[in-house]
Amino acid sequence: MPGSSTTYRGRFAPSPTGPLHQGSLIAALASYLHARSQQGQWLVRMEDLDPPREEPGAADAILQSLRDHGLEWDGDVLFQSKRSDAYDKALSSLAAAGSLFRCDCTRALLGPGGSCHGRCAPRQAEVSEPWALRLAVSPGTEIRFQDQVQGSQQECLGRELPDFTLLRKDGLYAYQLAVVVDDGFQGISHVVRGCDLLDSTARQIYLQRQLGLPQPAYCHIPVITNAGGQKFSKQNHAPALLSSAAPDNLRRALDFLQQPQPPATLRRCQHMLEFASRHWSTASIPPVLAIAAGQR
Repeated sequence: MPGSSTTYRGRFAPSPTGPLHQGSLIAALASYLHARSQQGQWLVRMEDLDPPREEPGAADAILQSLRDHGLEWDGDVLFQSKRSDAYDKALSSLAAAGSLFRCDCTRALLGPGGSCHGRCAPRQAEVSEPWALRLAVSPGTEIRFQDQVQGSQQECLGRELPDFTLLRKDGLYAYQLAVVVDDGFQGISHVVRGCDLLDSTARQIYLQRQLGLPQPAYCHIPVITNAGGQKFSKQNHAPALLSSAAPDNLRRALDFLQQPQPPATLRRCQHMLEFASRHWSTASIPPVLAIAAGQR
C-alpha cells in the first residue's frame, strides 16, 4: 500500500468492542462515500489494541456487517495488534529526540485533559513503575487546520495540553500513537470520522510533525446521539445492525448525513451506494458536533 500513486486514500478504523451499530455505520458510510466520490481507495483498519475492552468475534462481525451493507474495502485489513514493531520504532525515534518522559501520575494528579503538566519531567530518576510514556508539547505550540465540515479549527496545544500519553501504564500503545503511525504507513490522505474525535486532531497533527509524517485532510461529521444526548456506542446500549435490513440502514444513514435519497426502486446496497457516491456532498452535512436520533 505505501508508495501507491493513488491520490486519495481514506479509511474506516473501528474498535472490535461490539457489533456495528447505526453510529458506526454512519461514520463508515461517510468515509466510504467521500473516497468513492473522488475515485479514491477506501481501507479498513481494525483498532484492536485494547484487549480488555474487546469482544470475542467482534472484529469478524464488523467486517461481515460492512460487506452485508455493500461497503467493500480495498486491500487487506490492517490489524493494529500486529503493528507493535512500528509503534516501538516511533517511540524510539521520539525518545532519541528527547521528546518523551516517564510519568507515574495517578488520575487524581493529572490536570484537565489528562495532562501531567510537567510534574514528572524533572524527576525522571524518581519515577516508579508502573509509568506511562508521554510526549512533551513545545510551549507556545498552536495547531490550526481547516475541517471540511466543521470549518476553521485552532488549539493552543502548548498551553491547553502540554503533554499526552503515547504508551499507557499497562503497557498498551495509546490511540494517538497508533493512529498517527498507521495513517502515515498506509498513506492516508483524508480522514473522515465522527466529531467525538475532533479534539484528538490537534494532538495527532503535532505528533505527525514530530515524526515527519504528512498531515491528512480532515472531515469530522456529527455523531448520532440518543435521547439523553449520549453518543451511540456499545456502552450506551446501541443496538446492533441487522444485515437483513441493510438497505433501510443505509437510507437512515444517508438521511442523517442529509444526502439525497436513492430512488425507491433501488433496493440493492451496491446500487444505492453507487447513487450515493455520485451525489455525495460534504456541504450538505450540518456543521454541528452531534444530532439526536430521529431529529431529522
